[in-house]
Amino acid sequence: MKHLISAAENCEREPVATPKISNSFKRNASLFFFATILCTGLFTGCQKQQVQKPQPDVTSVNDDNIDMESLATNSITAMELKRAHRATERYQDINNAIADGYIDINVVMPNMGYHFQKPSLVDSIFDITQPEILVYNKAQDSSFKLVAVEYAIPLDKSIEAPKGFTGKQDIWDPNADFGLWLLHAWVWKFNPDGVFNPTNPNVHLR
Repeated sequence: MKHLISAAENCEREPVATPKISNSFKRNASLFFFATILCTGLFTGCQKQQVQKPQPDVTSVNDDNIDMESLATNSITAMELKRAHRATERYQDINNAIADGYIDINVVMPNMGYHFQKPSLVDSIFDITQPEILVYNKAQDSSFKLVAVEYAIPLDKSIEAPKGFTGKQDIWDPNADFGLWLLHAWVWKFNPDGVFNPTNPNVHLR
């Protein structure tokens, strides 16, 4: 019995051996933990950046590079506006317009500009690439700057509003004073009131 008690006391006094963890294992574990936290932070930051990315604002459209997609409610209409824009690029220089037969008709309208018409185009045909009228405004140096194209169909050629751009966005004005159906397309100057609105609050006569 004494031997059993003595053995029990010896067992209680002997420390329990614990496994030793090497320094290299501790170092690797620390590096792994740090890398995990770093990657998590980068991923979270990327997510936040994507969520906070600002959306394009139509009101900030640059006049020199108008985004037709943002101005038209119909994708086909947007393509047609681009065609009108491309077809009149050379008329940014008013000398080219005059050389091609556009003449000053002495129509100067607030929130529109100076109107130059090509008489030979005024008929019953609506052609996106051949606007009957070009609308200019003057820059600070008094040079003419193209702001819009305008289509004109004689009233006696069409009882109803002519079929113009695709969709219902265009606005034909039956102008009795001129005897013409008129339609503006502001493809060279952003118009906050709409690309087909007759007047443009951004145009101030000079």
